[in-house]
Amino acid sequence: MAYEHPSPEHSAGLQRRIGLGSAVLFNMLEMIGVGPFITLPLIIAAAGARLSVWAWILGAAIAVADGLVWAELGAAFPRAGGSYAFLREIYGPERAGNWLSFLFVWQLSFSAPLSIASGCIGLSSFLGYFWPHLDDAPLRALPMLHYSNFAAAGACLLVTALLYRNLSSITRLAWVLFAGVMAAIAGVITSGFSHAAATGGWHMPASPALPAALAAGGLAQATLIATYDYWGYYNITFLGSEAKRPERTIPRAILISVVLVSAFYIAMNLAALPSLRNVAAHATESDMMRVRLVANIAQSAFGHWAGYTIASLVLWTAFASVFSLLLGYSRVPYAAARDGNYFRFLAAVHPRHGIPHRSLVALGLVAMIFCFFSLAQVITMLVITRILLQFFLQQFGVMLLRVQRPDLARPFRIPLYPLPPLAAMAGFLFILVNRAHAWGGLAVAGLIAVTGTAIYLFRARQMGQWPFLPVE
Repeated sequence: MAYEHPSPEHSAGLQRRIGLGSAVLFNMLEMIGVGPFITLPLIIAAAGARLSVWAWILGAAIAVADGLVWAELGAAFPRAGGSYAFLREIYGPERAGNWLSFLFVWQLSFSAPLSIASGCIGLSSFLGYFWPHLDDAPLRALPMLHYSNFAAAGACLLVTALLYRNLSSITRLAWVLFAGVMAAIAGVITSGFSHAAATGGWHMPASPALPAALAAGGLAQATLIATYDYWGYYNITFLGSEAKRPERTIPRAILISVVLVSAFYIAMNLAALPSLRNVAAHATESDMMRVRLVANIAQSAFGHWAGYTIASLVLWTAFASVFSLLLGYSRVPYAAARDGNYFRFLAAVHPRHGIPHRSLVALGLVAMIFCFFSLAQVITMLVITRILLQFFLQQFGVMLLRVQRPDLARPFRIPLYPLPPLAAMAGFLFILVNRAHAWGGLAVAGLIAVTGTAIYLFRARQMGQWPFLPVE
């Protein structure tokens, strides 16, 4: 008999409609987005040609280890909001869990719109491959604003409109987007190996030997970027209250998506290596120039129109990633608001479509605003903030939960426990501290934590929540 979960969201209107295939689809759409096509040369430049493949492998290992943590928690607590529900349950809704879950939503108020906006800005950069004047400034008084910023905001608005419908329609559209994503990956891999075959066969580009400390630092930076590219394997946990048979669907979707995407990324890296001999020279170029590197591989192998075709498919992929990002993250403010731990206005479910429409629109509008900001260091800031204020709390929390609540029903249990959560923490520590200028990112995460805590304590005092609970 299948394990049955209490689901408070059902009374609010959310229904379990997502099967295993759709769950893997939503995960992979978020994972394979703007990231790998822009960051592929950055990873090779940071780690060197020989270590770049190991950055993808190490990133995949961290994703599997951390994915097992998400799988156990997601199967045990299949609710809207993912990490919000996990942290609240682990640390106690009437104790520190109320604070930590609020802190998670607070950091998500920055990181989620930035993630969505970065995808839209990347998409507009790809458009520059077709329309070079897109990077011009329409207003002389505001030279920092470009047509590409408005194109990015328009893409964000379009995605929000497409998601404002019932989940069945969203799923059908997601499969169409997924077909283009697979075509883009296949095009890059085929072009890379075909170009290598036409120029004397596949070979590893020459790279100078580096001292151990520099090699470790480069590998850490490359793995940080690869980790960003892998993120999204947990997207189904944010849709936990809408997954069919979540005790089976959530763990399987997480592991399947990591295995498939890691195979694609490693193949892309190997295919691109022979064509990127001077990749270090391109590391500081604009997003548009880095995209042109990927398109030029196809152009070199198959001709001029092949480059435009790959650029078009990458555009499609970027749009699909933003689609999946906004879909998953829109459930988090809704879940927090429903519990009274965020703005109540966001707790509404659309009476006909059955989606958290106010949360969806609010997140989309904030992301549109961020489309007008520079996001040059957004990847590093996103990774560091989420590792410290989300991932570490879950990895430690899944072990704490085993001690505090040994009788909790766990439909999926982490194999080789406690090695996976410990390995994930070790991997994240490696990429946090073995980098140049590591303290800057840590300071930003600390600032977000301090401001979020101050806001929480002010609200908690007003509402009589932990640690200001009334004395009985």
